[in-house]
Parts: sequence; C-alpha cells; structure tokens
Amino acid sequence: MKVREVMHKQADVINLNHTVREAAQMMARGDYGCLPVEDNDKMIGMITDRDIAVRVVAKGLDPNNTKVSDCMSQGINFCFEDDDLDSVGTQMSSKKIRRMPVINQQKRLVGMLSLGDIANKGRDQKLSHNILSHVSH
Repeated sequence: MKVREVMHKQADVINLNHTVREAAQMMARGDYGCLPVEDNDKMIGMITDRDIAVRVVAKGLDPNNTKVSDCMSQGINFCFEDDDLDSVGTQMSSKKIRRMPVINQQKRLVGMLSLGDIANKGRDQKLSHNILSHVSH
C-alpha cells in the first residue's frame, strides 16, 4: 500500500515569519493539529498545537506578536506520496513522529500522513499498533 492511499490530501504550510495567531487560525480552519513551516519555499520545521500551548500560551506570550519561528519545532521529516506505507510507518515509529508531511516528486506538499490515517485506513493493524506504542511513550 502506498502513502497516497491513506494520507489526508489537504495540507497547508505557514511561513516562519507569520504570527502564532495566524498559525492557530489556519489550524482551526483546516482542522489540523500541525503545520509545516517554510522559509523561502523550503520546509524547515513544524508547528503543532502542543507547541502553541506549551511554548506560547503557558509562558504568557502574546500570540499576536510571537512569530512561528519563536516556538516551532526545528527540522522536519517527510515522505513521498508513492512511498510504501509500511516503510514510512516504521520510520514514524522509530522517530516517534505522529504526523508527517507528504510531498510529490516535484517536492511540493500534497498531503499529511498521521497515525490515525494508518490506523483507520491502513490494512495492517499490527503496524498501526506498533507505531502508536512507540510514539506514545
């Protein structure tokens, strides 16, 4: 099974210079838990709802003035839409990744793959259980 068969086909990206409020609004509109962060059309990290809660809200920072770059997680793992789902699932498990951007051969963002996608749409329940048990610890 290929990643494209189970991934969410909708995904957005946010620039590192946007505000945390703009990121949160994009997440709310798209019902996302995270957004890839880009700089000069290159993905450089991720911002998650947890990043916002822990690194902004809990510290009393103003989301209207705090930049995405101030609270995002640096670095990014991604996969290709035509990658084998088992292989990507194993990678997610070993790196403890819950969500992974999916790109096409032109290196354009085409979707997101989550643990839920693998568990709900994937055929291998053992794989989804293995990933979840590794990521949850």
